[in-house]
Formats: sequence, C-alpha cells, structure tokens
Amino acid sequence: MNTTDAIKAAGAGNKPKYVMIGGFLGAGKTTAVGKLAAWLSAKGWRVGLITNDQGRNLVDTTLLRAGGFATEEIPGGCFCCRFNALLEAARKLRMEVRPDVFIAEPVGSCTDLVATVAYPLRKLHRPDFAVAPVSVLVDPVRAEVVFGLAKGGAFSEKVNYIYRKQLEEADLIVIAKCDLLDAARLEGLRGAMAAQFPRQEILAVSSRTGANLEAWFSRLASESQTATTAMKLDYEIYAEGEALLGWLNCTVNLRARKAFAANLFLTLLAGEVQKRLKDQKAEIAHLKMTLKTDGDSRAVAAANVVRNDAAPELSPPLRQGVRNAQLTINLRAEAAPDVLGAAIREGLIASAAAFPGLCATLDHLEHFRPGKPMPTHRLTGLAA
Repeated sequence: MNTTDAIKAAGAGNKPKYVMIGGFLGAGKTTAVGKLAAWLSAKGWRVGLITNDQGRNLVDTTLLRAGGFATEEIPGGCFCCRFNALLEAARKLRMEVRPDVFIAEPVGSCTDLVATVAYPLRKLHRPDFAVAPVSVLVDPVRAEVVFGLAKGGAFSEKVNYIYRKQLEEADLIVIAKCDLLDAARLEGLRGAMAAQFPRQEILAVSSRTGANLEAWFSRLASESQTATTAMKLDYEIYAEGEALLGWLNCTVNLRARKAFAANLFLTLLAGEVQKRLKDQKAEIAHLKMTLKTDGDSRAVAAANVVRNDAAPELSPPLRQGVRNAQLTINLRAEAAPDVLGAAIREGLIASAAAFPGLCATLDHLEHFRPGKPMPTHRLTGLAA
C-alpha cells in the first residue's frame, strides 16, 4: 500500500489524520514537524500545522510559515488546557487549505496528552479526526544524562518527572538526532529506555541525515492510535515541575547603518546568553531564535541551543547581509524568569556592541513561570 492509500485507509477516506509530535524542550520537534510536512506535501497531501506555547511570539510558527506551510498558533496554554482553541485552529485550517493531515506540536513541558487531547478527539470528535500514534521525541545527549548514562547539566527531579511521564505515555519513543551518538551509545540508550518503558516501541531517526525518517513517517501516515488505559499522573508534582521552569518570549527590532552578518550576530548572542545562564547555574532547556529580514517573510535565519554544554547551531543560516530585521527569542530554562530577562538584555547589549552602528531595541518581552495545568477534558480509558 502506498502512502496515499495508507492515509485514506487510516482516515476512512473522509476525515483528516491528526498527528501529534511531542517531546521535551529542545528535542527537535519543530524540525521533525517541518520534515514530515514536506514529506507529505511531496506526496500530494494538503497539510495544516498547529503550534502551541505558554506565551506569544513563537519561533516555531515563524520557521514553519517561512517554509510555506499553513500554520495556526495557539498561545497562552497547552493543548490540554486550550482544547477548544485546538478545535478552532483546525477549523481555520480547514477553511484555508482543507488539510488531509493535521500535524500538532504541543508545548515541550506538557504531558498527559493522550488522556487530555488524543482520547477526547477520538471520543468526542470521532467523525472529524483519525488519530495517529503519539510520538514523543528525545534529544539523545539530554536523555543519556536523564537515564544516568552520562554526566552533564541536569534538571531537578520534578522537572525530570515531566520528562519521564512524556515517555511513559508515548506510543512511539523517537530518539531524534541519532547521528549525535555512535552505535554503542545509541544501543545503550535504547536499552535503558526499554528497561523502564517496555510497552513503548523505540525508533531512532535523524532529521539532519534523513536516517529512518521514511519508516517513521510512513507509520504515522498509515497507522491509528491503539486504545489503552491512560497513565496515572500526579498533577501537583507536574505543576511544581513546570513552575520550576522560567519562560521568556521577546521580539527585538534590529536596525543598522550598514549590512551586518546576521549569522555571526545570532551565534554571538546565543553564546552571550548561554554564558550568563551558566554563571547563574541555570540549566537551559531550549534557547531558540529567528531573525527575519524586513520585507521578505521567507528570509529567515534560526539559532538553537538545547543544553548548557551545547554549541549554538544555525539552521537555516542567511546567505546575505542584513540591515533591518526582527529578532524573535524563545528561552526556557530551569531558573527564575528575571534571571532569563537579565541574560537576554545583557546578551543583546554585548552582541550589538560587536557591530558598530547596530541598534537592538526590545519591542516586547514577557517572562513568567507556567501556571498549574487544568485540562478541559481528561479521559482515562477508551473502548478499542
């Protein structure tokens, strides 16, 4: 059966597929969503994307729209707490592009998505969606630390509670960025995860090299989620873990007298912020930035930092100099929000100083800790 026939069969030919790709902050969700959307589009299928965050001004939305994909954004809370907004986003996409497949990327600190999103879609909106198996991505280097296989910057136990619960509820655990580990380390990580989560199937893929993406994407296109009993979750520990994470979103206007090297600016800024957070012993979960040139929505550069000990990574870079641009920054770390705010402000000053004539002006900044999750629905079981 080819992919076209598989999607039709999975969705009974008359309702779109709902694909949810979760995972902790920095796991590589947005890159994977973009790769899956491109893969489906190349096969002739209309795709609608839904991004999600606790705050506003999302790097993810900027990147996916720059890729030419119809994308709706749900700010101000996770899918589970904004379930009706999720349905409204799907309605808007239906009016715009009539998707054959919805791809949804939840907040990276969110768990319990099966009971609060997948099962309610299946039971309460069965005529509207065919729900695919839920994938949960992991960054393998971060995962080695969480599972005690390597030393490195670590989160506190309550944050790790969320990380492990994401894996526990997964239908498919996907080791993203598998190219970062050699064969022995990859097998060691597989074994450690399989010992703690024996029900889950574990895949290893790489968006960078393309390794095993076809097999994973074909599974999502052709298979439907199997009904099981939802996991148990202590919402008090969950809320306390989320509250340990500082959240910062901001936009910055960049104006220069002459063109400057945007790629170098992003790399310098990422390093400056990273250095300040290390000094505060604040573990980065994800720092991601996009720099979008004025007048061209697809001329976008992006930078990522996913751990304190990780080098800033540009993907994609810009190939030309820039004079006027808007910078969007999303920063999540285990630290007080004001620590994140100071790191961004000081980092901007230090980075701009390296480019004579460049002015970096904060347009909007919000920083906070997430509130306690209060899901719209929670179904603990579902008939097969």
